[in-house]
Amino acid sequence: MKNKRMLLIVDPQNDFINGTLPVPGAVEAMNRLAEYVTLHDGEYVLKVVSSDWHPYKHCSYSVNSGQWPVHCVAHTVGAAIWPPLVEPLYNTDGQVIVLHKGTCVEKEEYSIFRNEESAKQFSALMDDFNIDRVDVCGLAGDVCVLHTLMDGVELYGKGMFHVLTDYSPSLDGGVALNEYINSKLK
Repeated sequence: MKNKRMLLIVDPQNDFINGTLPVPGAVEAMNRLAEYVTLHDGEYVLKVVSSDWHPYKHCSYSVNSGQWPVHCVAHTVGAAIWPPLVEPLYNTDGQVIVLHKGTCVEKEEYSIFRNEESAKQFSALMDDFNIDRVDVCGLAGDVCVLHTLMDGVELYGKGMFHVLTDYSPSLDGGVALNEYINSKLK
């Protein structure tokens, strides 16, 4: 029987790697993730990439009284998927789907599940592909990965998710993500 696993990569975008809001260790982690995708060719029936896709005047930006520098503005180089990851994603077995979040000017959406349209698409993909396990990783481990994981566990149960921590560097060095994993997923 064909594997029913999904690889969920949270925000592997240029601005979080070497752009306006870089996560420490992101270059190395995302390059290793590209190798991982190639080495695990055929293990995922579906590869979903979440993507910050902000309007230019997004509420999260410090210039608009938010807490972050301008990042991942829709249709810019900073919002693009990390180039070394693109080829492995598309040249390995399993469909690739990109889902956007943070698309509304006045709403923060750290989790893909907080974007109504993307959450609906994700749910349909879970059903259509009969997914029985989601391996999640990405950027930043203590922000968008953590929020996506928390919301995902609430929606689909803790047994559905496995975190690839080697590919989830954090702004806090991994503290918050590891605490959540140890307290809620083990």
